[in-house]
This record gives sequence, structure tokens and C-alpha cells, in this order.
Amino acid sequence: MSGRIGIGQRLYQGQVSFNFVGRRRTWYAISAIILLVSIGALLFRGLNLGIEFRGGADFAISNATCSIEQARAVAEAKTGSQAIVTSAVNGTIRVQTESLTSAESSVLAGELADLCGVQKAEIKVQVVGPTWGSEISKKALQALVVFLLLVSIFLSIYFEWRMAVAALVALAHDLVITIGIYALTGLEVTPATVIGLLTILGFSLYDTVVVFDKVRENTRNIAGQSVLTYSEAANLALNQTLVRSINTSIVALLPVLAIIVIGAGLLGAGTLLDLAVALAVGMAAGAYSSIFIATPFLAQLKERQPEIRSLTARVAARRAQASKGRTGEFGAEGVEGTGVVTTLVDGTVRQQPKRVSRSRRSKS
Repeated sequence: MSGRIGIGQRLYQGQVSFNFVGRRRTWYAISAIILLVSIGALLFRGLNLGIEFRGGADFAISNATCSIEQARAVAEAKTGSQAIVTSAVNGTIRVQTESLTSAESSVLAGELADLCGVQKAEIKVQVVGPTWGSEISKKALQALVVFLLLVSIFLSIYFEWRMAVAALVALAHDLVITIGIYALTGLEVTPATVIGLLTILGFSLYDTVVVFDKVRENTRNIAGQSVLTYSEAANLALNQTLVRSINTSIVALLPVLAIIVIGAGLLGAGTLLDLAVALAVGMAAGAYSSIFIATPFLAQLKERQPEIRSLTARVAARRAQASKGRTGEFGAEGVEGTGVVTTLVDGTVRQQPKRVSRSRRSKS
């Protein structure tokens, strides 16, 4: 525990630094591979849409004594089409067929009851038309558009438009990966899945906003000094919030994993599984994107500004002079703290500001 606390303090104070922003091409390459696999799965495998989206009849048989093969044979013989039959740990068998009339579903429920040794009334029958699922998809898409619009406006006002763009890129990254996992694994997409997808947007955005707030704090009036580049100040912000991001992600993932293992795996609650899987994948992708995608992409956008390019050139020139012994000791010019040499995980060194306590800043 003391070791973790120690590294957290050293990261926050700038004594140790992981070079996230400087290695952004590596993170981009990793994300590109994952995104290509996800998009390929969507194009060639497609999504396994639940009955709510494609329409059909669903029969849930609790405490069934029949096998999956027997239930499938009866359902396909009665409907004349392919049936999807699955089972849960608690002995529940779920039979899904194409759309049936009330009379046809009643007859099939009776035959399944006789086959599986249960009462007909114990079988839960659900008949859904495809228009209901289309309405859900339409409403979800509308909610997504409104959400992204409000997020863009908020971030542009509270921060700046470049941070809004970087945050939206991270959100799109998380959505594509999560949906791609569903296409790759063949997990069923239900209304609960849609709810999970919309929920992870908020989680991913929350983590990104926290990091961006620290970036803004570290880069305030940064153009007036020649000690740090914008990318280095942004990288410092990432390191200062790294422990918090990891802890938040772990704490958020633990109950979701518990839902997957206990609620869905042991109790056979399919709706819980649909929701929890989307949350788990999305939270993991969101934790990754807030660290490895959002801030590095923001730094890349900022480096295109003339004043930031000028700052980078001044910092490079100052360090070149220092390496030749033509300048004295580095000092902070317009940033908080004094310049100190920070050890990077790759063994190199970088000029990075050491954090000054809030009490010292308030006194000054």
C-alpha cells in the first residue's frame, strides 16, 4: 500500500512521469487495430439482434426437464423455420422463433410444456413485433445525438472546442469498440444493451473531463514561458490524475463484474447480462481512451496552433543552449513551481515542473 501511495505522490509532484503523450503513435496504432477488428466484425458478422429488434416469439421455460435439442426440434417442426434455443445455469430454457399469432404461440407453448414436464401457465410467452424494436432504436439514436450535441456545447464553453473534439473522438472510440465486441462474440443486443451503451458515454466523458480540467490548470498561461511544451504539461496532467483514474475504473468495474458472474451467470438473469457486459466493456474502453486517446489527441490538435508551435521551438532552443552550457539553471517563467528534471519510465529525462502545494500558492 505504501508503495502505491508513494508512486501516486511522485506522479502528482512530477518526480516520475509515464510518457503517454510522447508515445501517442503507439497508442493510436493499438486503437487502430482494435477498431479495425471491431468494424470488420460489424461488417462481416453483424449484430445478433434480440427479439425486441427483429420481432418474433420468445418462450422461457423454467425448471425444464427436456434438452435443448428436443426443444429446438419441437419448435422448428411447429413453426417450419429455424429456432434459437439457449439454456441458463438455473435450468431455464429459452426458445425464440419467428413471429407467431396468439393461437400459434399458445399451441407451441402447450407442446413445449408437455415436452419439458411443466405446466403451460409456467411458460413465459412474449410476442414482439419488429416495429417496437425499431422505435427503441430511433429513440436511442435521438438520445445519442442530443447527448453529443450538449456535450459539444458544454465542453466548448467550459474548456475549448479542441477539447470537445478530443472528447468526442474518445467517445466514438469507446462506442465502436463496445459494439464491435458484441459483433465479434455474438452476444445478443437487447434494449438493456442499448441502455448500457448510453450509460458508458457518461462514464467515459466523466473521466476525460477530470483529466482535461487538470490539463487546463497546468497549461494556463503556458505560452508565456519557455520551460515546458504544451504536450509535456498535458502529459504531467495525465500522470497527476493517473492513480485516480485507475482507482475509479476498478471501483466502477467491480460491481459490474459481480453482476455478470453472480446475477447473470449463477441466477440466469439475461437482462442483467445484457446490461452488465455493455457496461464492463464500455468502462474498460473509456478508462483506456481517457488516458491514451483523449489527451494525446488534444495535444496533437494544440500543437497546430502558431503560439504552441512557437512555444515548442523556444523550449527546444533553450534546452539546446543548456546542453552546451551557455545557460544557467532552469527556472520557471510564468508557470507554477520550479523546473526540475523528471525521470521517465523509458530511462530518459525531461524538464517538468514540480507541483507547488496549494497553501504555498495561496500565500504567494
